[in-house]
Amino acid sequence: MTQDGRTRTPPAGVGLGDPRRLGALGDAGLTAAPDAGMERFARLVSRLIGVPVALVSLVEADRQVYPGQIGLTEPWASTRQTPLSHSLCQYVVASGAPLVLSDVREDERTWSSMAIGDMGIVAYAGTPLTDTRGNVLGSLCAIDTVPREWTAQEVANLTDLAAACSAELRLRISSRHAIEARSAAEVAQAQALEASGRARRALERSELQLRAAEVLADAQGLVDLRRRVGELITGDLRPIWTGVSLLEGQGRLRRLVDPDNASELEREHGQYTSGDSWPTARAVRENRLITVHGEAQMRAQYGEPAVGVWRALGFASLVCVPLYGTRQVLGALALAWGSHHDLEVGERALLSAIAGYTAQAVERVVFVEDRITVAHQLQQAMLTELPTVPGLDMAAAYIPAAEGEMVGGDWYDAYPLPAVPGRPAYDPGTGAVPMALTVGDITGHDMDAATVMGQVRSMLRQATCDHPGQGPAHAITALEESCRTLGLPAGGTAVHAHLTPGPDGWWLTWTNAGHPAPLLARADGTVEVLEEHDVLLHPALPVLPRHDRRLPLAPGSTLLLYTDGLIEHRGRSYDSSTHRAAAMLSAGARLPLPELLRQIATDVAGESAGDDVAMLAVRVP
Repeated sequence: MTQDGRTRTPPAGVGLGDPRRLGALGDAGLTAAPDAGMERFARLVSRLIGVPVALVSLVEADRQVYPGQIGLTEPWASTRQTPLSHSLCQYVVASGAPLVLSDVREDERTWSSMAIGDMGIVAYAGTPLTDTRGNVLGSLCAIDTVPREWTAQEVANLTDLAAACSAELRLRISSRHAIEARSAAEVAQAQALEASGRARRALERSELQLRAAEVLADAQGLVDLRRRVGELITGDLRPIWTGVSLLEGQGRLRRLVDPDNASELEREHGQYTSGDSWPTARAVRENRLITVHGEAQMRAQYGEPAVGVWRALGFASLVCVPLYGTRQVLGALALAWGSHHDLEVGERALLSAIAGYTAQAVERVVFVEDRITVAHQLQQAMLTELPTVPGLDMAAAYIPAAEGEMVGGDWYDAYPLPAVPGRPAYDPGTGAVPMALTVGDITGHDMDAATVMGQVRSMLRQATCDHPGQGPAHAITALEESCRTLGLPAGGTAVHAHLTPGPDGWWLTWTNAGHPAPLLARADGTVEVLEEHDVLLHPALPVLPRHDRRLPLAPGSTLLLYTDGLIEHRGRSYDSSTHRAAAMLSAGARLPLPELLRQIATDVAGESAGDDVAMLAVRVP
């Protein structure tokens, strides 16, 4: 009963105290303490969906715990737990279905939750986290502190991330079972010395199971996964060959090539379909373990092309195990021996477990690689190919952040300025044309930031072209007004500049919207930091006056524009990084611009930059 006399609505459905569910929670080994893997999923939710708070929440009988969280305020960020009176995730567990609310204060199930007042939760989207038996262990949830209409794409992204997070939880539960199996095998060995051979083999298999869960969980990409599977199995089951084939859509299968020792089968028969006459294709097609013993069986069931490979590789026995993922068969794992080999019952169970770990690792790797690839392709597609301008050298560089899943709103741009009525479109003496230059950074490190960046880049180009003869500050102001009119939530910083040729050389006119200061190296070796700036771009700020600054670019001058990823480092100040970049810009006056940018990025940003870096350099020869 609440203070105003209304009755709280308890969750319906599966009891939170169900012993099977609580047992699975215990096997996962996670509690109210930070866990690196779960923290990563929380970061992914925050970045992909763009929410201030994201949680990996596991619901116990009398509390919920957060092994993964980002954005919680104190004391919840430190304690990483709340009583059920503050739990919205319990409704996801109870129903076994997603809970998506634009405003929890308006739903009869959640309007009275203490999470609203104590934790500031207003908008909530949670998707179930399940084990292999269908027990709902908790929820992967995205939270906002203001009302929010969740889009179908955001819910789909959250569902995909929850599937990957569930796969990670299942790996941990399987690892716990493997540890228990190993302990049981050790006890059996001590109690039954007369069966030492069987106990030893059971112990080895349990250790291999445990090792498989640990080794495959850390795979970095499909090539690394292929190598790990080969090393793991070759050392214990002692086959002469191990292969992995993956289903890639429309019935196509691809053999993953061993990066250290590619076989003839992988080189010459790497692509095939699930309907082809190969044992691995049959394992995928029929979703069951397939065995082949001897050349005669291979010829009778699979034909002469398969026999040729069989003979060339010296196979005598082959086993193919389907890789079954969360929703479908993903491919097949194959092992071959040079002499007749019948699988024992324990070996069958071991191969089945390893195939399960491999399938879960494939799902995780493919999901992350697909997201990263799409995000970086989107961003790279919007980066400009620099024009050739008589009288100027130009070069640009874009260095993505070291953390693979990070993609953001950094960009550079260079394009000719529109002709001004009554003025020549280019310098008749040199052929030089006026140019617009931009380097900017939209706030965020997710697909939304990259998408907004593309819109802002195009809108700034349009603002420049629509106002010929006006300065950079006018274009930035027009951009702000357009964003405000269209409701585009564009926040960030930018330097926008015009380069204009004249009888006495080039002139630089620029405006700075809260961006890191450009650097101008002169022919005499001095470097000027162009520190003048106006306020940054932000939808909450009014459109304030902006100002143009102007100065000449003498021959031998080099101008460097860059984003904050170049100079922002933990343990080092902006000023020291800026001074280091300025010194290298001065010292590299004779270096080609692409090489100069590479050296500055390597030395100042380092090999493991924590943020994207965009750089644009212009030199007057």
